[in-house]
Amino acid sequence: MNPQSITINDTTLRDGEQTAGVAFNRDEKIAIASALAMAGVPEMEIGIPAMGAEEQEIIAAIAQLNLPSKLMVWGRMRDDDLEAARSCGVDLVNLSIPVSDIQIRHKLGRDRAWILATVAHFVSKAKDKGLDVCVGGEDASRADIDFVMQVVETAQQAGARRFRFADTMGILDPFATYQRIQQLAVNFDLEIEMHAHDDLGLATANTLAAACAGASHVNTTVNGLGERAGNAAFEETVMGLHYLYKTRTGIDVSQFPAISQLVATASGRPIAPQKSIVGETVFTHEAGIHVDGFLKNKLNYQGIDPKQLGREHKIVLGKHSGSHAVIRSYEELGIFLDTGEATTLLSSIRDHVTRNKRTPNSTELRHFYGALA
Repeated sequence: MNPQSITINDTTLRDGEQTAGVAFNRDEKIAIASALAMAGVPEMEIGIPAMGAEEQEIIAAIAQLNLPSKLMVWGRMRDDDLEAARSCGVDLVNLSIPVSDIQIRHKLGRDRAWILATVAHFVSKAKDKGLDVCVGGEDASRADIDFVMQVVETAQQAGARRFRFADTMGILDPFATYQRIQQLAVNFDLEIEMHAHDDLGLATANTLAAACAGASHVNTTVNGLGERAGNAAFEETVMGLHYLYKTRTGIDVSQFPAISQLVATASGRPIAPQKSIVGETVFTHEAGIHVDGFLKNKLNYQGIDPKQLGREHKIVLGKHSGSHAVIRSYEELGIFLDTGEATTLLSSIRDHVTRNKRTPNSTELRHFYGALA
């Protein structure tokens, strides 16, 4: 089933900041929230009020911007967490609680009955305080699905607006994700949100599977930041929804490069050159057979139009280049080669790249040409 629309709830400012060693300051958080809102992100999870007064002040500052996005904060099912969340002036609170037996027993020292009673109590209490509630099912992917269904039923009866199915350890595949989310979506009326981690490199795939299975909301982080291997990447998820399923998200993808760089700078985590969608080289072509086909018709080797992202294709010279790419590159320098010259120069280019591990610049290309004489 292809989803007609999906709501992105971006958690860069909460789970993204939980990347080991990452800490955003006040100005960085405000800048990231503003950039995401400008791009059309409808919801953002912006922090953890229980961390203390400084975190609460930053959350309140973001709330006072009156951004068009709905704002969520994260907390545990505890009175102090709930009170801290209430004071921040946000729209939603995610109240998280373990639902897998291993965490219920070995993290909390409790049992299933205690979990159900706690969910019922704190959802009702949060509602009484005027908050919309998302119940976060921590470690839901390792939980007994029948118990997860009981938790969701309890949350719905208590007035929760949403249930977050968290693949906390990143152990699902898209097929299992689809099955579990579909089971929740067809049996309950509240919103279902997918929260995927990338421990097996499947976070984006699992998020897309959840959307197809009936999830109404999905969590993302810019550049795939997050604990351990990270979360489903914002840019990958949105482009996947747009290109694969023609799904409406309301998000302006032309903003992705700027947002990605903003978060990379603030997090101190550079963008890998081959990072899908936003990496420096993802629209770069070198291999001769690809370049030949691309020059004949760019659609031969274009899956995503880089212009939508404010980017362009680029052809570079390297070990796997062919004569067509050499001729084109020299034409851009105002030098017109015949096939024999291009073939000779290609040998120099390949030698240069092998020795220096980079493509030659214009000065070096001119030097190679001058050596032909």
